[in-house]
Amino acid sequence: MKSRRFARLASLGAVASLVLAGCASGTPSEGESSGAPDKGAVAMSFAGLDIQIWVDELEYMKPIVEAAGYELVSDDPRWNIQSQVSSWQSWIQRGDIKAIMGYPVQSDSMVPVTTEANAANIPVVGYATEWDGIKAALVIDNYNDGLTLGEEAGKWIVEKYGDAEVPVGFFSYYETDLGIERSSGIKDGLKKAGAKVKISDMPSLTIEDGLENTKNQLSADPNTKVWLSTGSDQLIGSYRALMAHGVDPTDPDYLLGALDATDESLDLIKEKDSIWRLGFILPAKELAEKNAQLLIEAAEGTLKGNIEISSTRVTPENADSFHSDRKSGS
Repeated sequence: MKSRRFARLASLGAVASLVLAGCASGTPSEGESSGAPDKGAVAMSFAGLDIQIWVDELEYMKPIVEAAGYELVSDDPRWNIQSQVSSWQSWIQRGDIKAIMGYPVQSDSMVPVTTEANAANIPVVGYATEWDGIKAALVIDNYNDGLTLGEEAGKWIVEKYGDAEVPVGFFSYYETDLGIERSSGIKDGLKKAGAKVKISDMPSLTIEDGLENTKNQLSADPNTKVWLSTGSDQLIGSYRALMAHGVDPTDPDYLLGALDATDESLDLIKEKDSIWRLGFILPAKELAEKNAQLLIEAAEGTLKGNIEISSTRVTPENADSFHSDRKSGS
């Protein structure tokens, strides 16, 4: 599955880069410059740009960073650790990068290049995870977010199905700290609620992963009616597969739930009696503001330490308030 996934990521990453070019006035990739403001540049590195919320964050960050007098540069490692390390090394060598923030493909593998950055007086801050050598991080309690989702889903299962064993299609992810912590939290939450479940663990990252794995799971067990995910994109793919399979979008026997709601999942959550019953969000705009704050403080030597942020429950009543500005053509 891994080779197919990376092939898909290459395509999706290219699309995401085009989105950034249109909405963020050409956010530069590694080594590129679009006429840096007088203070130099700061860099933001996500593991891949196939994740919509990360694309949204970059769009929100750009004007904030520029207003502070810096250019924002970014890369798309496409979930390849060597590509990410190479990006960071090129930034270190540019000479105008004042700070780097990142979500590593593999945290431990970024320690040597983080040491290189520190030696060049370029502070490094972490996004959603921490590793040796960073100066601060945006701290997200990934395990607790997963635990909350799992527990809420478990309560619904107990109320709906009692002591019956219920099959659960679970889109997990075990290749990053964030994915591991969320996956463990969701499983522990189901146990905490006392739900009797048979989990089909399907490591997934993209919309296509969710769609393909849902088709496979429905072939193996057509009675799978509970679907949970560490991220919104995977569950969007699952939702599409369920609709194609003929599932009623308001079927009272189904429950879908995920972390990291995006515009598409927000629209599904707010539909009356939607089977997408559980959504939690770290709003892209809020994340971007915190990212920009950490990067600017790091660049200017005014870091005050970690910033903590927690997920918010999405309901049909508040879903619209979390929409990004992409729909208005930002």
